[in-house]
Amino acid sequence: MGDVLTLIERAEEQVGEKQAKELERKFRQATFDLEDFLQQIQSVRKMGSLSQIMEMIPGFSAIKNRLPSGELDESSLTRVESIIYSMTPEERRHPEIIGGSRRRRIARGSGTSPQDINQLLNQFRQMQRMMKQMASGKGRDKLTRMLGG
Repeated sequence: MGDVLTLIERAEEQVGEKQAKELERKFRQATFDLEDFLQQIQSVRKMGSLSQIMEMIPGFSAIKNRLPSGELDESSLTRVESIIYSMTPEERRHPEIIGGSRRRRIARGSGTSPQDINQLLNQFRQMQRMMKQMASGKGRDKLTRMLGG
């Protein structure tokens, strides 16, 4: 069944009210950047291991076995953190400026490959598109229909 209340309590401990309001503003305006993403990863890590957090979500145990092995691996968070730390503050705020030579430099600095950088940037762009849809109202309507509201 999960333990949503414990999950909420842990999240409230890690994210202050001011920080939560700022994040909400960034989500609504779709101005969420890699600095914010890094901050969220660090907050999640403080809450416990990914597998512990996911176990608190109702219904997750039913789909856990369907995920590729290593999907909930802590090393993936470490890899994402190292990639973001290898970026300059300007690149974190404006990831669209990251071209081929910057990708190679970031990959060397983080001990990853340029393909890993591409994957992270693509996932980040997808997340930004989703946030823009949610902010526009169309996404909220789709989500409401999905949830049966």
